[in-house]
Amino acid sequence: ITGPILRASGVEYDIRKEEPYAGYENYEFDVPVGKHGDCYDRYLCRVEEMRQSAKIILQAIEGLPEGPVLLDDYKSSIPEKQGVLTGMEQLIHQFIVITEGPKAKKGGEYYFRAENPKGTLGIYAVGDGTNHPQRLRIRGPSFMNLSILPKLLPGHMLADVVAILGSFDFVMGEADR
Repeated sequence: ITGPILRASGVEYDIRKEEPYAGYENYEFDVPVGKHGDCYDRYLCRVEEMRQSAKIILQAIEGLPEGPVLLDDYKSSIPEKQGVLTGMEQLIHQFIVITEGPKAKKGGEYYFRAENPKGTLGIYAVGDGTNHPQRLRIRGPSFMNLSILPKLLPGHMLADVVAILGSFDFVMGEADR
């Protein structure tokens, strides 16, 4: 299991702290950890994670430099929104930049994982030299977190199952992928 479900069970593990990415090493935040691993601990962890997210957002806003936030490279960045809404050339350029995306080296393997509100989101891709990967696999946290249910549910009353499932905050479409 990953994310708040893991942390509510007493395991202090957050990818943003263990393997920082996207500048998380520059922000001060706490990793909420529970003691009992029950529904209430999962709830408390999620509430505290919202507080910590707000803390990170405030630090990020304070650290924003003055001036424009888009790249100067016209070929790599999307045009300003007003231009897209009023000009055909800007609309076409945005469409091309968004739909083409970056090209991955042929045979290159890429794996990235990130902390998601529901747990660890992992993306694995194998490039074929174009902007379409030869292979793409997305590992969503909901599917992995639901795998603990056969061990967790025995011994509980049927009425408790609703609260337990609700505290997992899973997305069935993601789990069904």
